[in-house]
Amino acid sequence: MRTLKEMVNNNQKVRFRYYRDRELWYATECGFEFPVPIDDTGTGVFLAQDRAILFMRWIRKHREVIEQGRREAKA
Repeated sequence: MRTLKEMVNNNQKVRFRYYRDRELWYATECGFEFPVPIDDTGTGVFLAQDRAILFMRWIRKHREVIEQGRREAKA
């Protein structure tokens, strides 16, 4: 898995994939998919395509969830 910095630097983009269970799912240019909870969006505008750096918060959170799952699977 690429680092967070690799996913957002050089003006890379994210693209909207789908909506499910009160989450907007986006994918980075490298194919990493992550959710954006509707409850966390406030009055923001979420476009079909946008700059990845604006989504760092949610990319980071989902990477942490994945890493935690990997650690628990090894234990």
